[in-house]
Amino acid sequence: MIEIAIGYMLLINLFAFSLFGIDKRKAVKRKWRIPEATLLTVAALGGGAGALLGMYTFHHKTRKPKFYVGVPALLVAECLVLWYLWGNRF
Repeated sequence: MIEIAIGYMLLINLFAFSLFGIDKRKAVKRKWRIPEATLLTVAALGGGAGALLGMYTFHHKTRKPKFYVGVPALLVAECLVLWYLWGNRF
């Protein structure tokens, strides 16, 4: 069970990181963009670390309060849930 959880967390964070990179590239080229709601949803589904890393790696969405406050808050919430689940050994 723990292997599945770790695999999920790795994939969702890689996906979140990639979405921020893709959206930044599209923003620079003035192309169709990934909706902010999608970026935040992926972060909320467990991709908080990848989203935060993507924000600061690509310098993307770092001036918007719902991102510079929301994504770290989601990451803290995810860490608390994982800590709780780990304490109960899944």
